[in-house]
Formats: sequence, C-alpha cells, structure tokens
Amino acid sequence: MAENVRTGRCVVAVDGPSGSGKSTVSRRLAVGIDARYLDTGAMYRAVTWAVLRSGVDPADAEAVAKVAGEIDLRIGTDPQGYGVTVDGVTVDADIRGPEVTGSVSAVAAVPAVRTLLVSRQRDMIDNAGRMVVEGRDIGSVVAPDAELKVYLTASEAARAQRRSAQDAADVTVTAADLARRDRLDSTRKTDPLQQSADAVVLDTTELGIDEVVARLRELLVERGVA
Repeated sequence: MAENVRTGRCVVAVDGPSGSGKSTVSRRLAVGIDARYLDTGAMYRAVTWAVLRSGVDPADAEAVAKVAGEIDLRIGTDPQGYGVTVDGVTVDADIRGPEVTGSVSAVAAVPAVRTLLVSRQRDMIDNAGRMVVEGRDIGSVVAPDAELKVYLTASEAARAQRRSAQDAADVTVTAADLARRDRLDSTRKTDPLQQSADAVVLDTTELGIDEVVARLRELLVERGVA
C-alpha cells in the first residue's frame, strides 16, 4: 500500500462471473487508488475448506452453517499481500484447489452462511472507508450504496481460456465447470449472482487488464471520488 493513503469514503463494487478478470482488476485498482481490497469469494472458499476439513457434506445446510459459525476466519485487505487463515491455518493455496472449487457454490448458497459473511464484509467495508470489493453480490447486496458499481463480463470462451491457463487445466473441462458454477450461482435463492441495475457493464473479452483498470479509474474521476 502507498504510505499516504487517501481519506474519504470510496467503495468500488466489482461483480461478475469467474474468469471475467475481477480479482486482478480489483487488486490493481485498489493499489492505484490507495484503497484496501476485499475478495469476498475467498471468504466463501475458506468456509468451504473448513466444511470439507470437518467431513461435513456441503449439501447439509444445517451442518455447514454450524461450521461457518464456529471457525475463526480471517482475511487480509492489503491488495499487494492479503492472506486467508482458518483457525490459524493459512489456506491461501488450499482454497483454490479443485475440491473446494467443486463445492463452494453449494456452501455459498446456504442462507445462514451468506448472512454471516455479508455482515462481516459490511463491517470491513465500513472500517476501511476506501475499498475495492469483488464478488458476485457486492453491488446488489453487500454494498448497494457503493460509489461505483461495476459488472465485469467476458465471452464464455475467453473466460474458460483465462481460467484454464491460471489453473493449468483442460479448457473444455474448465468451460464446463464455469457453466456449472454460473448456473448454480445465478439460480440460488439467496443473493444470486446478478447485475445491479445501476452497475456499469464492462465486457473484458478484448481488453487487457491495464485497459480495464484505466476505464474504472476514469469512472471514479467522473464521480469525483478517485
């Protein structure tokens, strides 16, 4: 983080499906505007990791909620070096593994889990003042009063290519998994993945990361909160 952090509220809500560029864009934007950074998806992944560690079936909503309420989940907000721990165990790498990825949509769909984590996310946003927050329900649920709401999207092919390159996985398998997660996240009853009516939609299919970040900074300047 820069030493001279700017003051004044500035919350940027970045939503969108997997592979749209949310994480990289959000971190770089946070660095550029001297803001904190919150990856809400990592919080759901951490709970999922804890659920699997406990031997709980991700489909057992009651048991999943119990695990979520009992663990000590901590996540950093430094865009240049954040980390995630569960009960003192660093899980940064583990929560990105295929087992967690395959179960996180089920865990994230549990209403009690969402209520718990959304409350924590709002507290973190309020305490930060300036923060870039990424996820799937930020503009619609977590921070509906954000100064800037953005919905990043990209073609299915582009998203699959990006994610498969990141995970060193087969692109066909990755595309099928992304489609599965899109379907589950968009159709869950509680806080589904959706575009806020007042969000700026940005298709990143043909854009580089720097181009996307530059566009978001332009939008912040227009709003007088850059």
